[in-house]
Amino acid sequence: MRSLFSEAGNAALRNFLMKPALCLFDFDGTLTPLINNPALVSLPPDIQVQLQALQLRAPVGIITGRSLADMGQRLGFEPDYVIGNHGLEGLPGWERHAKINFELCRTWLLSLQPMLYPLGEAVWIEDKSYSLTVHYRRAQDQVLVEHTLSACVANLLPAPRVIMGKFNVSLLPADAGDKGAAVAQLLHLSKKYRALYVGDDRTDEDVFSLHHPGLFTVRVGNDISTAADYVIKDHEAIKLLLDLLLALLPESSQTDQLQRGARRR
Repeated sequence: MRSLFSEAGNAALRNFLMKPALCLFDFDGTLTPLINNPALVSLPPDIQVQLQALQLRAPVGIITGRSLADMGQRLGFEPDYVIGNHGLEGLPGWERHAKINFELCRTWLLSLQPMLYPLGEAVWIEDKSYSLTVHYRRAQDQVLVEHTLSACVANLLPAPRVIMGKFNVSLLPADAGDKGAAVAQLLHLSKKYRALYVGDDRTDEDVFSLHHPGLFTVRVGNDISTAADYVIKDHEAIKLLLDLLLALLPESSQTDQLQRGARRR
């Protein structure tokens, strides 16, 4: 695995940032530490300050599996882009499918609740309106939970798109895309065509696997194989990465800042 903080990694990032690019980040496990209760997560104040400083240099976006409603209370600042629900929310036209996706998730929720009840409170369903995520990080026998979940999901009709995460399983409409498709669309819509993307989960591998010529990808955590260009050790290293970005990128012009402010509004 290639460390971003190596001499070669620093040089590659420096060369990439010589042309304008978006700075895109996953949320849980990347900008924030992973904890047992996702409802208690918020953006650490020092990371918020770094991201706001980064916005003076480049457009900043968050690509997350959380819903937009959930993210609104956790950031403490307004990024240039926020895409939620693995791409189901936040991109132009997403509202056209919202009602159908909402009703589909109600059907799955009613089916899953009685099937998962015997697993106890350590296994719980996060209802994100247009997708569902089953969490089991606190379960004592996680292998048993995974087998039970697999059997439960196999009985759902219509069959969902299944996205495996770290001790969680997300269920999306079958025709839904993923973070990779969302980032590809964002690159096109923003007319930047280049982006740094940082993530830590199996869901982020959909971005890493794009191998888009305009993408520079970084995996948080070096414990597994990855399609990302470079890796950093863990969530704590995100502070070092943001410091590096701030050192490498000059502040953008006042005109660029006004244009980005107008887009956020």
